[in-house]
Amino acid sequence: MLRLLAVTLLAVSLSACGFHLRSKIALPGDLGPVKVLATDPYSPLARDVAMGLKAAGAIPAEDANAKAATLEILSEQWGDRPIALDEQGRALEYSLRYAVVFRFVRADGSELVPQQVVELSRDYVAEATDLTGTTSEREILSEELRRDMSASILRRVDGVVRGVGRVPPPHAQ
Repeated sequence: MLRLLAVTLLAVSLSACGFHLRSKIALPGDLGPVKVLATDPYSPLARDVAMGLKAAGAIPAEDANAKAATLEILSEQWGDRPIALDEQGRALEYSLRYAVVFRFVRADGSELVPQQVVELSRDYVAEATDLTGTTSEREILSEELRRDMSASILRRVDGVVRGVGRVPPPHAQ
């Protein structure tokens, strides 16, 4: 009985705060087959984005040379920047940055999502005496940033398709 009351209270409180699960991203019905291209043919980001598009209902292009809608990852850049130093001038804390330039074009060459830059960053602590742990933490953060970047690209596609952020045309006077 107490468990049922707790579940009911949780459900009511979540609905009262406006919480709702994120829906599947929207893709145009006339999109046709889709392929993801990247400057690096083995890009984990391209793989993740392709899997996300497939999960959203996109049909993967079977032939790489066939005309298909294309999400192009034009650039991927990683960078570390020290943001805190110790008394000897050694870096203690870094900001890991990941920037991606992409665009999404239809099979006919028209732009579905114009070229955009997405930049994400995470801060991490790097003990100067513990160099083995630093690499592992950076690798974990890199993987998290890659997953977040894939989700961010898909959300931008979704936003354009649903018309979020579109500037309405000016009214004629």
